[in-house]
Amino acid sequence: MVCPRCIRVVREELEKLGHKVVSVRLGEAELAAKPDDFAAISTAMEKQGFALLEERNAKLINELKVFVQEQVRSGSLESGVQKFSVVIENHLGKTYPYLSQLFSQSENQTLEHYIIAQKVEQAKEWLAYDELTLSEMAFRLGYSSVSHLSYQFRKTTGFSPSEFKALKGHHRHLLTDL
Repeated sequence: MVCPRCIRVVREELEKLGHKVVSVRLGEAELAAKPDDFAAISTAMEKQGFALLEERNAKLINELKVFVQEQVRSGSLESGVQKFSVVIENHLGKTYPYLSQLFSQSENQTLEHYIIAQKVEQAKEWLAYDELTLSEMAFRLGYSSVSHLSYQFRKTTGFSPSEFKALKGHHRHLLTDL
């Protein structure tokens, strides 16, 4: 789950199945009682485009993805404050190299590329809505300079930020597709 709409859909599906929902957050749902039929929940979630994660490593990867998305979306990565890898380690209680290796094995892309893709998608949103200057974007996304942000933006999209901003229809991706 990566958005408020996803959270609402999960809550509604669980309630349709007769479960009392305690909370639904990005990546997890808590029920008042342990469900008897995981198959029914799994089927309902799959119809909505979700999958249940029960394996420990899968849960960790999901938690990592949700954390990265939340941090990037909040725009609080501020360059020079603390390395994002350290923030991730502190939040998940695992070393960055371990998480990176696990992520690569599970997702068929590196954690670094996933983080960059998330940052670029956030920059696209800010560009589309003309919310921030490139300097403000670079700072909030944890880049050391506008040129570093621009380099990764071009490498990822094939466009400079200004070329992207001039495009009609802004080519954005669903966060779940990254």
